[in-house]
Amino acid sequence: MIQILLLVMCLVATITGHRDHGMQSVLKEDLELERQLNILNKPPIKSIHTKSGYIVDCVDINKQPAFDHPLLKNHKLQRKPIFERNISEIRVQNLPIKPISIFEKVRCPERTVPIRRTTKNDLIKKKSLFNAYNLSQNGSINHFARLYLSIRGSPYYGVSGITSVWNPNIYKGQSSAGHLYFKRGKGDDIDKISVGWHVFPELYNDNQTHLYLFWTSGKNGCFNMLCKGFIQVDRSYIFGARVSKTSTYGGEIMEVALQISKDNVGNWWLKVLNKNIGYFPAALFSSLKGADQVGFGGYTVTPAGTDSPTMGSGHKPDGDFTHASYFRFVKHLNIVQEPDDPLPFMVEIDNDAPNCYGVTNYEGKKRHMGYSLQFGGSGGKC
Repeated sequence: MIQILLLVMCLVATITGHRDHGMQSVLKEDLELERQLNILNKPPIKSIHTKSGYIVDCVDINKQPAFDHPLLKNHKLQRKPIFERNISEIRVQNLPIKPISIFEKVRCPERTVPIRRTTKNDLIKKKSLFNAYNLSQNGSINHFARLYLSIRGSPYYGVSGITSVWNPNIYKGQSSAGHLYFKRGKGDDIDKISVGWHVFPELYNDNQTHLYLFWTSGKNGCFNMLCKGFIQVDRSYIFGARVSKTSTYGGEIMEVALQISKDNVGNWWLKVLNKNIGYFPAALFSSLKGADQVGFGGYTVTPAGTDSPTMGSGHKPDGDFTHASYFRFVKHLNIVQEPDDPLPFMVEIDNDAPNCYGVTNYEGKKRHMGYSLQFGGSGGKC
């Protein structure tokens, strides 16, 4: 009887110990999340409640989260790209686009910048979403249909183009994007910046299209401004903003002009609708002096064992630019920041699921579209 009593007491002590240890772990994780939130959500000068339901904080431009990054402690804010010559003398890309703003805008006071407020749930999901998008082995399936400029033409110092914006049909656990990207390296040594539009319910808790930014340096990085790094300078546009109007098949086409380019001090600038939104300081990247690959097209993510989502408009290329998603006026920027059309020896087509998606390179054959391509498809069992 005494032995049984001792056994029961030991079991109770063990269970209690495990429970207390588990509670301590939960409390520790919760405290860490609160610490990160305090870093990312700076005291606002003004807060704006958007029509889409999220909150944008107008933060002192010199006190935004990026300046807490250990590599940027002594970084001096730049309000515009720095060039050796006067910027008016340099033929940087000024893309021909309809003067229509399709993104939800805010207006912050002078000397402040808009930053979408981060929630605890955002931080909880951040790592898994980063891994899914970064081709990590986490049970997700990634597909792409793209044109890219290969290492044979590198190094590249910028990339730009105009893309049509759509609202593909997406289900839980999936995402679908149209973007341009800029990268160097492979695996855990990769430096990469992507910018474009996507539908990503797990990131935004809706099925709307959003302007987005994704970046990685080795194993670090995130979407939009869910981590420290990107420095915002524009007072109106933010990454993560909802797109208020998307393209209609066979009808009105909504577009966005995108550009990533390096200035003369090594910082990487992101331009949207011909406006400099902000930049990544050179110190953030270990090897990104110039890219060994830049690309344009579509990208989808879906849980393993499920059908892949639609990409772009949901239709494969057919030559009609009111049907399939496209990039037009595609260019890369050379070392003196002059935009060039891709040369034949640089260009590669990459489509890993041709039964679901398509990609067609029209080069410069459609003159009113410049150097152009179409991509997309209905998805399914790829």
